[in-house]
Amino acid sequence: MNRLSLRLWLGRALRAWRTSLQLRTVLATILLSGLAVTVIGGFISTSVRSNLFDSRRDQVVAESERATENAQSEFSNAAELSDSQDFDQAQSSAREAIARSTTSPGGTLVAMLRVAGQDGPVVMQNLVSRGFDESTMVSAALRSAVDADSRGEVYSQPLSIAGEEGGDPGIITGSVLDVPGGGRYELFVVYNLRDVQTTLDFVQRTIAIGGIALVFLIAAVSYAVVRLVVRPVRVAALTSQRLAAGELDQRIPVRGDDVLATLARSFNGMADSMQRQIRQLADLSRVQQRFVSDVSHELRTPLTTIRLAGSVLYDQRDDFPPATARAAELLHTQTERFEVLLGDLLEMSRYDAGAVQLETEPTNLVRLAEDAIEAVQPLALERGSELRLVAPGGYFEADVDSRRIRRILQNLLGNAIDHGEGLPIVVHVDSDKDAVAIAVRDYGIGMSAEEVERVFDRFWRADPSRQRRTGGTGLGLAIALEDAVLHAGRLELWSRVGEGSCFRLTLPRRRGEEPGESPLGLPPDDGLDTTLAPTEADS
Repeated sequence: MNRLSLRLWLGRALRAWRTSLQLRTVLATILLSGLAVTVIGGFISTSVRSNLFDSRRDQVVAESERATENAQSEFSNAAELSDSQDFDQAQSSAREAIARSTTSPGGTLVAMLRVAGQDGPVVMQNLVSRGFDESTMVSAALRSAVDADSRGEVYSQPLSIAGEEGGDPGIITGSVLDVPGGGRYELFVVYNLRDVQTTLDFVQRTIAIGGIALVFLIAAVSYAVVRLVVRPVRVAALTSQRLAAGELDQRIPVRGDDVLATLARSFNGMADSMQRQIRQLADLSRVQQRFVSDVSHELRTPLTTIRLAGSVLYDQRDDFPPATARAAELLHTQTERFEVLLGDLLEMSRYDAGAVQLETEPTNLVRLAEDAIEAVQPLALERGSELRLVAPGGYFEADVDSRRIRRILQNLLGNAIDHGEGLPIVVHVDSDKDAVAIAVRDYGIGMSAEEVERVFDRFWRADPSRQRRTGGTGLGLAIALEDAVLHAGRLELWSRVGEGSCFRLTLPRRRGEEPGESPLGLPPDDGLDTTLAPTEADS
């Protein structure tokens, strides 16, 4: 498996771990139950091993004590005999007595060795069974304990017995025999504990197999239980997703009277309540939208009549007395403003109803900005504000609805002229391969942080008492924001009191894409005021 395949496999495993509650629960159950079974199995195995060894050791020591007593009895019976033939017979009898007293399924090895360093004649040769290796089986500590014994005790020590198929566990015991006329002899008996090891292996295999089977059984049970619990939760999650997507008639099936059934009934009750409220709000919204649309349309006919009559009076105002002439001027101005307000209300009603469609075409935004600047140039000259266009060159062309983008620019320029305090107003246009941006920067009164948060609200004005020259309705920026969002773009604002404001419009160059990072800073550096810190404040 190469590194890429391993990385993909790990990625899928991590994704499954994060997304599947059932998988996490079952794996955690397997790990914890496996740990518990391992600890318990190890404890049982250790206890069985200790008990088997201890009981076998006690049995071996008892047999060795009997063998020592029987051998010593044979030598004592021959205490008054002095010829070598009788000692040979005693030695043979002692060997038989030891054999009768020691029984081991794995066999025993016997050695009678004369204690070194004794004076006197050697009347009996050492007795060593075939396979008994004194150098490896008798340790120095055991020999020292046996040689120093004066109470006739039996000493034991575990050892490993070499064999054809590996080592077998065993126990060696040591004791002292007093041979009349022959001195002291060490009696070593080696017991093979292969049978104990076989029993222990069987017990350990049984524990291991039973533990593995138990872990898998626990995993299967936990899987079944978790599946029973997770399935209703998954159904609830899918139902909630469908409700969030607008399928308000989706409900969770209710089965039984347990906690999950109670949850399902509560969820369904909540969904019913939400559906009723959403329908009420939708009905109210439709009534409101229809009301605004109907009122706007119905007002157009009398408004057209009033505008025509007002235009006649406005054209003849020089023939009227001053008070009547001023009234004709006010009637003409407010009629135009009322007509703009009706148009804005109709546009907002279309946005609220979701009935707005984009009509995009490749458009050069520099030319669009030039047209917008030219349209508001007389008003800017009247207020003493110089309009500047900064377009360093680049891509610029983008798929946009030119009518709506022109309306955004005219709204932003109108606000800048109203609040620019007669200072220069700079329009920046820049783009890259993914996005195009237009920024309108003024150096007027600016806005506070609280005003920035509400600037795109409908019918809200930063300073209602301030005289406006553009005849705004309070819906211009709200419509501009809706136009930007309709293009999948962003309309952002930076503003500081006494330092001016900057609106930045960022749009994708191709319809249906995201604009990404804006090509312009907020505010962009135009060289007019290098002391301004570009701190972003979005709405």
